[in-house]
Amino acid sequence: MAAGRAESRAVRAYLEAVEQVRPRRGRKRTAETIQKRLDAIGLELDHADPMDRLKLVQERMDLEAELASMGNTIDLTELEAEFVKVAGSYGKRNGISYAAWREVGVEPSVLKDAGIKRND
Repeated sequence: MAAGRAESRAVRAYLEAVEQVRPRRGRKRTAETIQKRLDAIGLELDHADPMDRLKLVQERMDLEAELASMGNTIDLTELEAEFVKVAGSYGKRNGISYAAWREVGVEPSVLKDAGIKRND
């Protein structure tokens, strides 16, 4: 059971990292555009009714967190190496197909390294 939990942790950590680095649709936000919106929120807060103020405060908090995390880059190397070690046995034990791995963003080269084939 401990081995299964360790495999699950490795798979989860890799999939979460892949999700975070996956390109998003739409225009990318820059630090400058985030700062402009934060400045606008500061002005809007002065005249907002309580419900709008609540939403603006939450938006400000979300933007500040996004701005703070912009410099953080995720290094997939170590997570990928751990994933490659366990993904084959984890996938077989849990009935996960090649197509399912691909749909959640795992690259074909990583699946190949893990020993997971298209017909799996």
